[in-house]
Amino acid sequence: MGKITIAIDGYSSTGKSTIAKRLASTLNYIYVDTGAMYRAVTLFALQQGIISERGEVDEATLIDKLSEVHLKFVPNKETGKSDMFLNDVNVEKEIRSMKVSRQVSKVSAIKDVREKLVKIQQEMGKDKGIVMDGRDIGTVVFPEAELKLFMTASPDKRAARRYKELLEKGEEVTYPEVLKNVEERDRIDSTRTISPLTRAKDAIEFDNSDMGLEEQFERIHEFAKRVIAK
Repeated sequence: MGKITIAIDGYSSTGKSTIAKRLASTLNYIYVDTGAMYRAVTLFALQQGIISERGEVDEATLIDKLSEVHLKFVPNKETGKSDMFLNDVNVEKEIRSMKVSRQVSKVSAIKDVREKLVKIQQEMGKDKGIVMDGRDIGTVVFPEAELKLFMTASPDKRAARRYKELLEKGEEVTYPEVLKNVEERDRIDSTRTISPLTRAKDAIEFDNSDMGLEEQFERIHEFAKRVIAK
């Protein structure tokens, strides 16, 4: 039975990565979290002082320094997952912070950043047997993917999930702050000039506002099995 490419796109905090990881594990496919890649570039920009305290990104400087950004996923034996390494340093915890979340959509909108990461992502998936999640996987990275999903949920439900997740990680945040960040990311992701967040015409729209993880996984796993069996 041949392997396929599974592209999962959608809004922030819809649980794309959680579902994609489990699906890849169940199918024995490779999983790639493209959001982690954009977050790592954002962290690099913050570390280099390329993003000001007011949140302004010095695009020219970041583009000039992109050659200094080296990303890789490294398996974590303790968690059974892969961690993001930026220039040989494990930054998995740092890239999930609100500090990075506030800036990642701005960095992701930069043409040169997207072009660099899309090339890496396409190389990762050239042999199929991959589950990749992000914002433009089904529209730009793998427009010929055999299965495309577009995940969505109401902003308040997504903010509540993200707020709970951040509290569990020990971050000091408020729900209004998280909701504002979710809505702002939606706006930037959907209106940017380069690869805006949009549902591919042949993608299955999946609203998980009122679904638990188990129900989501079972339904999406069924979608995948049907396509693989064709």
